[in-house]
Amino acid sequence: MKKLFFIFLGLWLLAGGALAQSAGSTVALKMPCRLLSGISERDYSLYLPPSYYTDNQRRYPVLYLLHGGGDAHTAWEQRNHLSQVMNSLVQSGVAEEMIVVCPEANLQNMMYFNAMPDLAEGAPDWRYEDYFFNEMIPFIERSYRTRTDRGGRAVAGFSMGGGAATVYGVHHPEMFCMVYDISGYLRRQPLEFLRFDPSAEWRQQLIERNNPVERIRQGSDEEVAAWRQVDWKIAVGDHDFTLEANMDLVRVMRERDIPYAFYSNDGAHNDEWVNGQLGDVLQRASTHFRRQ
Repeated sequence: MKKLFFIFLGLWLLAGGALAQSAGSTVALKMPCRLLSGISERDYSLYLPPSYYTDNQRRYPVLYLLHGGGDAHTAWEQRNHLSQVMNSLVQSGVAEEMIVVCPEANLQNMMYFNAMPDLAEGAPDWRYEDYFFNEMIPFIERSYRTRTDRGGRAVAGFSMGGGAATVYGVHHPEMFCMVYDISGYLRRQPLEFLRFDPSAEWRQQLIERNNPVERIRQGSDEEVAAWRQVDWKIAVGDHDFTLEANMDLVRVMRERDIPYAFYSNDGAHNDEWVNGQLGDVLQRASTHFRRQ
């Protein structure tokens, strides 16, 4: 009887372990950092799929998911329910298992671009784009079993993160198979909530310096050819303050004959809109990952 008890106990524990790995999860972590002035560690969140712990030979595609201004890397999990959405899509068979990386860009009241003190009064020495491409992506690809080809890497984001995802795709089209812009903040805008922010002017100048609409408009034929190799998706609500800027992005892509997908409906610049788009981001990335 005692032997049977331990057999059943072992089976129960094995079943519990299998159950624990039947769904992926998101955790908050830190990585070493050298390129951000005065910072030795940088936060990020990481979603690992359920089979990551059992299939030691498999390499996974990676989606970099960028949060909006005033938010943190944890917002995708805490408010937009990343793990729940991803697990549901995988379990229903409509999405590929993937790793999702959520960088942190709002600590120190900063953002996703490189800033230099000569930009405007109060502007810091801040090399975030250098950090993202020269430290973060290499760190992720060293530390986890990821695919390292362009077809296994995508980037998406909301608001400030949507603008950064678009700019990253424009600056480095060789790095991503898909760029998904959710209500991207793409250019300088006179916003009331920035009126009393002492950092607003240099931040707005930095955004305008990286304006992807102007960059695409002025792009060479060689650059346009590279941008045509990326799958671009632009999604914005028709009550969103970024609507006109995103429509300008659509127009310039039409002018340069760059294929894109566009979606808009009754929506505003809020979590309700983001929650409605997150599943599409994950499925669209998965479609490209499966093709490779």
